[in-house]
Amino acid sequence: MTDSRVRRVSESDVDAVVGLVHELAEYERAPHECHLTAEQLRAALFGDAPALFGHVAEVGGEVVGCALWFLNFSTWRGTHGIYLEDLYVRPTERGGGLGKALLTALAEECVARGYQRLEWWVLDWNEPALGFYRSIGAVPMNGWTVHRLTDAALAALGAGARG
Repeated sequence: MTDSRVRRVSESDVDAVVGLVHELAEYERAPHECHLTAEQLRAALFGDAPALFGHVAEVGGEVVGCALWFLNFSTWRGTHGIYLEDLYVRPTERGGGLGKALLTALAEECVARGYQRLEWWVLDWNEPALGFYRSIGAVPMNGWTVHRLTDAALAALGAGARG
């Protein structure tokens, strides 16, 4: 990695990363929707078959930013890619290049592994993030609408599939 402030997440970072995810939920005006625990994150990152990966950004030995991601697959390109689930840098540390350094680390992962996409969602109202992403060459995927099944709707459809 080109920026020494960014490294792969380690098991000792789990509590700090959970705290950052909860800060992100607060920033995104949805703290009531964030239920992540240290046990859940530890299992996802370091369990028997981890499917979640991460990087952290440190300043003065303190974890102040994170990027949590997993692999996706493009049938059209025929390769895996990275889906960035969460990117967060504490407000006090923004403007110092940590967000770009975290994204650079993920882009380096893509290049090294032959992945052809790095994708993520951003809230429509988050103008600072939208401006930052445009500044690094990211392109919004206009014409696509995100869909999601959760809670009762997911349970109902899943129960129907078993019946």
